Amino acid sequence: MFTFRFSIMKTFVVSFLFCTVALATQAEDLKTVDAYGDAAAKANCLLALPDWEQTPEAVEASMKNAIATANKALDEIGAQDPAKVTFKSTIVALDDLGYQARLVANKATIIKETNTSAAMRTAGENALKVFQDWAVGIDYREDVYKAVKAFEKTQPKLSGEDAKLMKETLRDYRRAGLELAPEKRQEVEKLRKELSKLGTDFDSNIVEVQAPVVFTKAELEGVPDSFLASPGIKTGDDSYTVKANVTWQVIAVMENAKSEAVRKRLYVVHDSLAKEKNTSVLNQMLALRNKIALRLGYKSWADFQTEVKMARSAAGAEKYINDLVSGTQPKFAAEVEELRKLKAADTKDPNAKIGTWDFRYYQNQLKKQKYAVDTEALRAFFPFQKTLEGMFNVYQSIFGLKFEKIAVPQKWIDDLQLYAVTDAANGEPLGLFYLDMFPREGKYNHFAEFEIIGGKLLPSGKYQRPTVALLCNFPPPGEGKPSLLTHGDVETLFHEFGHALHTIVTRAKYVRFSGTNVPGDFVEAPSQMLQNWVWDKKVLDTFAADYTDPAKKIPAETITKMKEAKLATVGVYYRRQFAFASLDLALHAPHPEDQPYDCIAISNPILEKVFLPIVPETTFATYFGHLNGYDAGYYGYAWADAIAADMATVFESAKDGYLDKQAGSRLRREISESIEKFLGRKQSVQPFLKQIGIGDAKADTAPSPKKK
Repeated sequence: MFTFRFSIMKTFVVSFLFCTVALATQAEDLKTVDAYGDAAAKANCLLALPDWEQTPEAVEASMKNAIATANKALDEIGAQDPAKVTFKSTIVALDDLGYQARLVANKATIIKETNTSAAMRTAGENALKVFQDWAVGIDYREDVYKAVKAFEKTQPKLSGEDAKLMKETLRDYRRAGLELAPEKRQEVEKLRKELSKLGTDFDSNIVEVQAPVVFTKAELEGVPDSFLASPGIKTGDDSYTVKANVTWQVIAVMENAKSEAVRKRLYVVHDSLAKEKNTSVLNQMLALRNKIALRLGYKSWADFQTEVKMARSAAGAEKYINDLVSGTQPKFAAEVEELRKLKAADTKDPNAKIGTWDFRYYQNQLKKQKYAVDTEALRAFFPFQKTLEGMFNVYQSIFGLKFEKIAVPQKWIDDLQLYAVTDAANGEPLGLFYLDMFPREGKYNHFAEFEIIGGKLLPSGKYQRPTVALLCNFPPPGEGKPSLLTHGDVETLFHEFGHALHTIVTRAKYVRFSGTNVPGDFVEAPSQMLQNWVWDKKVLDTFAADYTDPAKKIPAETITKMKEAKLATVGVYYRRQFAFASLDLALHAPHPEDQPYDCIAISNPILEKVFLPIVPETTFATYFGHLNGYDAGYYGYAWADAIAADMATVFESAKDGYLDKQAGSRLRREISESIEKFLGRKQSVQPFLKQIGIGDAKADTAPSPKKK
C-alpha cells in the first residue's frame, strides 16, 4: 500500500483538495479528455493522457529518443560561460529535462507492471534499466556540476520554492559524491548503476513469480464457498488451486481454513516467494548500498536514507520503532495469549502456540466468537463498483472536487477505467486517474499509486496537471456476482485513492516538490488518515448496502463490534508492522564492508523476536517489495500513522465528524503551511497511542516534524 516515485522524496507539504463525483454509465455518453480543453485554457493549465507505445521496439526507441533529448539539454547546461549562468539556465533547466525524461520512464513502468504481453513487459523493464543507468549518470556530469557551482558562487537571493530547489539540488550532488576525489566519485557512480539494475531485477522477480498450491475441498474446510467458486480456483474434480502470489487468495485461505497444516503449507510457500532469485539479488543490493553509504561518509545506508526524512537519522527511526515495540508488548502479549487459548481449545492441546500461519485464522475466529463480526458476511455490503462510487461521493461533500468518468482512448485491459478530476467550484481541471483494479498474470501484484504525468509549471508558463494510475488486486467478480470487498479491502481502496488525490490536487512549481514527492515518513500520512473514514457509521451509511437488498445497511451495533474487534487485535497488527520496520532497519544498519550479507539470517530472527514464530526455511525478505523503494524507510508507515491519527482528531471533534465540510476546507487551506496550523496546536503522539490501545506510552516517541 504505497506510492511509486522516481525522485528522492523531498520535504514539501502541499495543499490538499478533494472531490465530488459525476459518473456516466453509458459508454456512448462519456466525454473525452479533449472536452476539458476550454476549461484548461481558461485556467492556463494542461490536461493530458500519455501516448502508449504498442511494440517492444517502440518502447526501446522512445527511451532512446528521450535520453538523447535530455543529453542535448545537459550539453547546453555544461557548455555555458560560467560568468553568465542563471538560475533558469542551471537549476531549473535540470528540473525541466529530468521531468521530460521521467515522463517516458513512467510510461515504461506502467507497461512493465500492467501490459498483457510478456514481450512488452520485458521491453518496459529493459527501458527502465537504461533510464536508471542514465539517471544516475546525470549526477556525474562534471560540466553540468561546474555550471551549477558557478551559479552557487553568485550567492543568489532566492526564496520559496526557488530557494528550496537550489538547496536540494546542491544537497543531492553532495549525496551523490560530487565532493569526493574523482576516483571515489567514479566508484560511487558505478556502484549506484549496479544497484539500480539489481533493484529492477528484484521487483521483476516478485511480479513474475508464480506459486500455485493445490488443495482438495476437504483440506479447504472453512473457506467460503464463494471463494471456491471464484474464477480459476477450481481446477479439477477435487482440485482447488490457490495462488500464493495473489494476495486476496492467500488472505481468504489464511483467515478461514480450519486446517493448520493447510495454513502452514500456504504460508511457507507465500513467505518463500522469489527465494531462488531474490536471495542473491537482495544480498548484492545490501552490499552495494552499504558500500555507497560508506564511500559517502555515512555509517550505514539507513543513515544515508533517513538524512532527508523527518527522522533525520537511523537512530531517530530506530528509537521510534523500538519505543513502540516495548510500549505495545503488554497488549501484544495479551492478544497473542487470547488467540493461543482459542487454538488450545480448537486443537485440544493445552500447550498450543500461535505461529505466523495462525494469527489471521484465530483473529477471524475471535471476531466471530467474541464480537459477532463475520468478515465474510460483510462482503455483501461492499460490491466493488458501488463502493468505489460511494467513496467518490463521500469525498465530494467534504473536499469540493468533481470526478467524471471519461473515455479511454488507449486501453491496456478491457475493464480499464479513466476519470477526470475538476474543482467543483470553478471547473478547473486538476488531473486524471486510471483504475486497473483486479489481478491477472504478469501484473504488479500489490496495491499502489503510480505517477504517469507529474504536476509542474512548464517553461511555457502553463501548468501541467498530473495523470496517475491505481494498480490494485482486489477480488475479481465471480459468476453472477460482482467483486465483493472485505472491509479491509475498503480501507485499502480509501488509502490508495488518497495517494492519487495527493498527487492530483497538489500544485507545485517544480516536479521535485509535486504530488507525493514529500518525505518518505510523511507520504503515507494523508492516505492513512483517510482510512478512518471507513470505520464511521455515517460515512458507511452513504454507500455500504447489501447488494442483494440495497435497503439493508450495516447495523450500528455491528460497526461498534467491528471497532471493538479492531482494538482487540490492533496489537498484533502493529507488532507485525514494527517487525517489518525493524528488519528493514537491521538490514541497512552498519555492516563490515568485508563481510557478505545473509539477508535471511538477519531478518528471520527479527520476525520471530518482534512478531511470532516462523518456519526457519521461509525467506520473507525475498518477497518484501518495500525493500526496493522504501529501503530503510518502512518505519515511515508507523511514523506517518502518528501524524495521521493526530490529523484525524480535527474531523473527530468537528460538528459533522468525518463528513464535516468546514474541517475539509481547513485541511485544504492550512496543511500547505504546516501540520500544526491545521491541528491548531502542537503535534501529539497520544491519539496514535490511544488508537493502538497503549494509552500513556512514552510521549517522546512522537515524531517531531520540522515545520514546512
